[in-house]
Amino acid sequence: MSSTARWSLRTRVTALCATAAIVLALIAASAAVAAVNSRSELNDVFNRIGPMRTNTDQLVTTMLNEETGVRGYAVNGTDADLAPYTDGLKQEQQIIAQLTTELSTRPSIAAELRDVQAKIDAWHAAVADPVITRVRSGDRPGALTLIDTHARDLFNGVRASLTRLQNSIVSLRDASVDRLTKSSNEIVRLLIAAAVVVLLAGVLLAFLLRYLVTRPVADLAGEVRRIAAGDYNHTVDTGGPPELAALGRDVDGMRRQIVADLDEVRAARGAIEEANRQLEAQTAELTRSNRDLEQFAYVASHDLQEPLRKVASFCQLLQRRYAGQLDERADQYIGFAVDGAQRMQRLINDLLAFSRIGRITSEFTDVDLNAVVAESAAQTEAAVTRAGGSITWDPLPVVRGEESLLTALIGNLVNNSVKFRQPDVAPRVHLSAHRRGDEWEIECRDNGIGIEAEFADKVFVIFQRLHVKGAYPGTGIGLAIAKKIVEYHGGQIWLDTSVEEGTTIRFTLPIENPADAGAVSPVSPAQAPITSPDPTKETVS
Repeated sequence: MSSTARWSLRTRVTALCATAAIVLALIAASAAVAAVNSRSELNDVFNRIGPMRTNTDQLVTTMLNEETGVRGYAVNGTDADLAPYTDGLKQEQQIIAQLTTELSTRPSIAAELRDVQAKIDAWHAAVADPVITRVRSGDRPGALTLIDTHARDLFNGVRASLTRLQNSIVSLRDASVDRLTKSSNEIVRLLIAAAVVVLLAGVLLAFLLRYLVTRPVADLAGEVRRIAAGDYNHTVDTGGPPELAALGRDVDGMRRQIVADLDEVRAARGAIEEANRQLEAQTAELTRSNRDLEQFAYVASHDLQEPLRKVASFCQLLQRRYAGQLDERADQYIGFAVDGAQRMQRLINDLLAFSRIGRITSEFTDVDLNAVVAESAAQTEAAVTRAGGSITWDPLPVVRGEESLLTALIGNLVNNSVKFRQPDVAPRVHLSAHRRGDEWEIECRDNGIGIEAEFADKVFVIFQRLHVKGAYPGTGIGLAIAKKIVEYHGGQIWLDTSVEEGTTIRFTLPIENPADAGAVSPVSPAQAPITSPDPTKETVS
């Protein structure tokens, strides 16, 4: 294999493009030189030779006017007849000065200009000045004798010199125009050459793509389609540049890997089918277990409640009717029975409430937390009033959720804050909210007895109590229910252990449309049982 045959496609395309770029660069450089020369010649024609020719023509006209003025002055002797000579003399000096400057870089033509100036000066000295002097002295006949054949010969010499100067300038212009034409033709030829180079490079690039890319890729696609049709044992073999050859080898390696994977899949299919059978059996068992759970819930809410109510009722009858008639220990036993029956009722009711969360559901709606907090505050108003405390809240947002569950959530948090207050200290409960990314973070803070940081996780466990059961009422399920409600709504709840005074519970609720969610909703006056002096808060006390 030759060295060029081992060239990669990138190398070949790069070599072609580099060659075309070098040729185009040389053409562009030549075109630039030709353009500079053309511009120089064009500038010379229009800005130098053109004004020189114009000045020469004006000098011829000026000299004719001077000769006419001198002749008329000799004949008539009036200053009006001498005016063309006087004006022409000034123009003559200006034109000769301009031509001298313009011809400073052209010595041969400058010599012709000096010859013209010498002949003009000779005509002035021999004809014009003597004629004017004699007319002004009153000798017009003598002045007329000076305008003779010799005067005409002198002026014809001036005209002949001016003609030679004009012809030299015209020749100079023609030479510049010829050079300008050659430069323009050279630019055109270079542009044609550049177009030919671009066309040739495009043809060669198309040839490379056709024979080094398109055809090998088509062959490789045919090989791949054959494998895709199911012939996994067919070996992929393709030619072309090294990149496509490597791609063919990679495709063949992929084919071998697919064959190996298919063998593993066939081997694992039986295990998967067995696992599916086990999963179906477990699903059936889970379905049966759910039915048993539903049946248990029904029994707990109906069949167990009825005998439990009877036990509690009759124990309470015994307590009321026979209180004081038996000994003190019997009264104590009856009190234990009444308390146990009532506690069992509360435990069953709380357990049922806990199990219904997420199982017995309704559609999510927009829930205004201001109204929810106001309702919870109204329900605890009596207890808060007796304790001399207050419940306040900042404007809260509108969230998506089940209103009954969110009411139970806020109610449990507020009840806990009121229930676990410090002795002889009026309870203060405050709720606030702020946005955190795509969710709302709600805070419930109180000035109660607080919770140690080591119990931050235990307080959310069902039936977990941190005090003896006689110290505070309840079953220890309130925060567990709160946790399940928050998680059911897609949020999180936790104890803020960084707050030293009282207890601060925080929980999050997702924002359904973060782009549309604004600030928290303002509180309507109808939502607050008692208006706080602070217009930014609502208070019940």
